Amino acid sequence: MSVAALDTVPVLELRGLHAEYDGIEVIHGLDLLVPAGSVMAVLGPNGAGKSTLLRVIAGLHRPSAGNIYMAGRRVTGARTDQLARRGVCLIPEGRGVFPNLTVLENLRMVTYAGGDLAEVEAATYDRFPRLAPRRAQLAGSMSGGEQQMLALARGLATRPALLLLDELSMGLAPTIVTHLYDVVASVAGEGVSILVVEQFANMALRAADCAAIMVHGRVVVTGSPEEIRADLSRAYLGG
Repeated sequence: MSVAALDTVPVLELRGLHAEYDGIEVIHGLDLLVPAGSVMAVLGPNGAGKSTLLRVIAGLHRPSAGNIYMAGRRVTGARTDQLARRGVCLIPEGRGVFPNLTVLENLRMVTYAGGDLAEVEAATYDRFPRLAPRRAQLAGSMSGGEQQMLALARGLATRPALLLLDELSMGLAPTIVTHLYDVVASVAGEGVSILVVEQFANMALRAADCAAIMVHGRVVVTGSPEEIRADLSRAYLGG
């Protein structure tokens, strides 16, 4: 992470965040900072509250208490469309594509809010060459890895300020995951801030500038990837 990134206002700050489902609290007073232009990895087991955290940040689930700030401005309770206009983009677990549309049609959907299709296609095929020969193929007929590439390409085509990634590696071969996280690191180098939640730590930590471990709705450890690796056994696995 650059010195400049450390000196700027965080792109995202969560203060005392709480969230619940049907009266049962699943996030308990969570504090978290995502520095500008960095990759923050939030790790933790199933049931830790990681996906709920992303849904709250993206405006899909209202927090019950606490505050959310983007670039120093309070956005607690903002609608999803308002947050999208501020540059928040969520790629949910299980891919974010239209399976009954072709690759090209999926990319065209992104341009309806503005943007040039030719530029979107060029950027997509430059990052993910495997998608170029599948331009006319239905997204749902592609492999899981190719669908995840398309989902990531669609998200990046919106030119996000903050990209939220939910379990990017879920169900994918290690070689595909390596490529996806190489793209994540490259995009962060272009100035996009990224918050990725993962159950499986190794690949996320390889791309991350900073990381946190989340257990039972709380962040229990934050630090550099090296520091988090040292704490994984104790804080994550219970060793």
